[in-house]
Amino acid sequence: MFISPAHAQGFDLGGAFAQYSQFLPIVLIFGVFYFLLIRPQQTAQKKLKARLSNLRRGDKIVTGGGLVGVVQRVKEGSNEVEIELAPNVRVIAVRETINTVIDPVAANDTKK
Repeated sequence: MFISPAHAQGFDLGGAFAQYSQFLPIVLIFGVFYFLLIRPQQTAQKKLKARLSNLRRGDKIVTGGGLVGVVQRVKEGSNEVEIELAPNVRVIAVRETINTVIDPVAANDTKK
């Protein structure tokens, strides 16, 4: 109404910036998700994978089903691990089903 159509259709640097500024919040949200959610999860997965490759006899583990046991035998060149769940109760599990390797706690370590 107060502006001519020729001026309204002209190239304006501020208008071009306004178009791209609509995507800025989406980019910022993706950045926050990456650094707060995706990246820590990837580092935790790498750490678990390293611990699973270094399983030894006597390590206490928790399986995906929530079973807590002690590693009795690790078959080299295989994904199978023999776990003792109770005295004289041994099962064979696949390494990928192990969710946690429990760190041993020394006798003099006390948590407050």
